[in-house]
Amino acid sequence: MKKELWKGNEAIAEAAIRAGCRHFFGYPITPQNEIPEYMSLHMPKVGGVFVQAESEVAAINMVYGAAGSGARVMTSSSSPGISLKQEGISYLAGAELPCLIVNIMRGGPGLGTIQPAQADYYQATRGGGNGDYRVIVLAPATIQEACDQVRDGFDLADKYRMPVMILADGMIGQMMEAVEWHDSKVDDLPEKAWATTGTKGQRKPNIINSLFIDPNESENHNLKLNRKYEEVKANEIRYEADIPEDCEVVFVAYGTPARLARAAVRVLKEEGINAGLFRPITLWPFPERELHEIAKRDSVKAVVAVEMSMGQMIDDVKIAVNGVKPVGFCGKAGGIVPTPREVADAAKDALKGAR
Repeated sequence: MKKELWKGNEAIAEAAIRAGCRHFFGYPITPQNEIPEYMSLHMPKVGGVFVQAESEVAAINMVYGAAGSGARVMTSSSSPGISLKQEGISYLAGAELPCLIVNIMRGGPGLGTIQPAQADYYQATRGGGNGDYRVIVLAPATIQEACDQVRDGFDLADKYRMPVMILADGMIGQMMEAVEWHDSKVDDLPEKAWATTGTKGQRKPNIINSLFIDPNESENHNLKLNRKYEEVKANEIRYEADIPEDCEVVFVAYGTPARLARAAVRVLKEEGINAGLFRPITLWPFPERELHEIAKRDSVKAVVAVEMSMGQMIDDVKIAVNGVKPVGFCGKAGGIVPTPREVADAAKDALKGAR
């Protein structure tokens, strides 16, 4: 199959259409603007609906309505815009409604910068809205992977009846790479017997709700959600581990920093240091046990988290490593991208501290 050159944001939008998404609601914000722009042009061609809402708050509530009717629906935004959507995301999780949310991250806090960053990790993996809830969080490191995760994200959302988020830094959205399309049928989407599609006099009305006034009902609903989240943790953890024999230092990184860490591995090899890369693909659920087993190896002297932030994923790295090895850090913020040399030097510093 031939490959085509695509810009990240446009490829994500095209992947959504190919995955059967026929409803998109959003609002412009850099650096994800090419997604709604592409959707506005191409969604009508497949009989779909594109609406530029009056705000991010309106857009996420439109997603709620479409998801409740059983539609395959998506929204996208960037950092501050995702913040405005958090109440609606909590509602979606509470009402068990499937949807795909794409966050092409920029620097913060506040309005920050339009440059790429990864400082939304806490927001995505801890739940930025109220209540005990989770969303599945997928982190692509290439445009090909971003496209594949769009289809995967929709399927996971339908399987577990919950929101799924693709968390990508602005570099992934703005760069161009070759993409190979893996098309599949869009007419075999799962039936949603729970959706509010009208009874036609043949069944009882379906009710979609996240409000439970009785505390016992509310607790039972939270327990039900938690059982689902435990099922996700048991079945959907994804990661890539490229760990050589006699590996001395392990980089842990996602998105663009994972690519830089891979280059740093080559830099260190030329300097006689064996390094490896552990790349979580699901940021939630985070592959804790898998990373812990690697960190336990006798040859491993240190683990280094690499992020385009002041350090957020590092908390999950430390939880996973659980003190068996020291955890170092290489981070840049405000839209600055670390170089492979800087990443390699952070590993050397971590090894010095471990000796």
